[in-house]
Amino acid sequence: MTREVLTITNDRYINSQSVCQLLLKIADVVGHGAITVVLDNARYQKCKLVQHYAEILGIELLFLPAYSPNLNLIERFWKFVKQDCLYSKYYKGFDEFKAAISACIKNAHHKNPEALKSLLSWNFQLFSKTAISTV
Repeated sequence: MTREVLTITNDRYINSQSVCQLLLKIADVVGHGAITVVLDNARYQKCKLVQHYAEILGIELLFLPAYSPNLNLIERFWKFVKQDCLYSKYYKGFDEFKAAISACIKNAHHKNPEALKSLLSWNFQLFSKTAISTV
């Protein structure tokens, strides 16, 4: 896992076509081998177009359970971006703001690899010794 973030940028809504563009970019960058993309349950990600496109590219789509932001690594990454770009920062205009976020995303895996290593991991807290009591 490289922790490099690949992006497709647009100034409109995300839809199934933009997800297909991202899958193509992932396939181009990775090249060969097994690719699994973890997605939430957005309708535009689960549609037949995206599933068919992923199948053509040889990409497995793994959907997270509904309402589980704690499992979604992008939520952790957005926390990192907010801390780096938004907290106690002022931007004169939207273009400067957008450039700061783009630079943060592009350089995050080089600029602060240790922070990303702890944030973007598959280690989750598990509760092995639990009991359910009824009252």
